[in-house]
Amino acid sequence: QDQLVESGGGLVQAGDSLRLSCAASGRAFVSYAYGWFRQAPGKEREFVSGINWNGGSTSYADSVKDRFIISRDHAENMVYLQMNSLKPEDTAVYYCAVSSDYECRRYGCQTTSRYQYWGQGTQVTVSS
Repeated sequence: QDQLVESGGGLVQAGDSLRLSCAASGRAFVSYAYGWFRQAPGKEREFVSGINWNGGSTSYADSVKDRFIISRDHAENMVYLQMNSLKPEDTAVYYCAVSSDYECRRYGCQTTSRYQYWGQGTQVTVSS
């Protein structure tokens, strides 16, 4: 069964760091693109960061640029999101997603609809 499982969320204070992990099982997503999205209460799900199949292309939402870093480990079939200098506005459920879209695999992509597999999410809460 294809599955994505996020972990690493929690409650932290503003300025702290967290590292989210996304573990893939069932299907080898090694040649797929990954993305991190988040959804705050009452808001739509939004793109946070994406990475192409080989890690050579990454992208970030303006709101997290220079604070978050996405990376992937092919050997372990894992993707990570290092989140630094966290702010209260980063509070949300964070989702890992995988895209088999050809262009996404080559370049990464930011559109929710281009991702076919989703995890259940992990809560990140940043207190002020």
